[in-house]
Amino acid sequence: MSSVVQGFTKSLAMTVLSEIGDKTFFAAAILAMRYPRRLVLSGCLSALIVMTILSALVGWAAPNLISRKWAHHVTTLLFFGFGLWSLKDAIFEEGESEELAEVEAKLDAEYKANGGSTKDSNKVNDDLKKQKRPFFTQFFSPIFLKAFSINFFGEVGDKSQLATIGLAADENPFGVVLGGIIGQAICTAVAVVGGKSLASQISEKVIALSGGILFIVFGIQSFLTPIE
Repeated sequence: MSSVVQGFTKSLAMTVLSEIGDKTFFAAAILAMRYPRRLVLSGCLSALIVMTILSALVGWAAPNLISRKWAHHVTTLLFFGFGLWSLKDAIFEEGESEELAEVEAKLDAEYKANGGSTKDSNKVNDDLKKQKRPFFTQFFSPIFLKAFSINFFGEVGDKSQLATIGLAADENPFGVVLGGIIGQAICTAVAVVGGKSLASQISEKVIALSGGILFIVFGIQSFLTPIE
């Protein structure tokens, strides 16, 4: 049970500090300003839950593909590497909203290319259609699929994804999945409810510094933990 709790707490803390101020966080905040929040939240969160489970499965399978000793050493190196990476971003990156500006510019381009200017004029018709549409089918609308795809592919190769793989290889996978899902739910809900106004107030340097310190602590703990 202690292993589940340890995996849960590590995964929860890592996910929150990795996702707050991340590209997927800003994407959810901006999408929520343009589309129904329910669909944005469900699309973004569904993608992040699927990615968390897939990442944990990869981490769980890793010790079966290579020795537990090597899996443990790789995980330790990942924690130190991500910690130094985050600290570098916090110290040397200039500007507090580079990620936000980058995501906003990309979504603006897509929004205009897809005729976003006509959205307001068709809002009444869309609302009427939603009332007639079955509840579950609303979650497979273009808006849901857009939110899902942006967040799913945005997480591929991200620090949080790789760290989840490393945690699942070294900790209880169930605890890692549970902590990751709750962490993703918290961050995504904050982004969707708070929107761009909240996202623009987040200090990327502080988040990167906190995340870097956390990864270093995890690395030290992993290094000092004896391999069973």
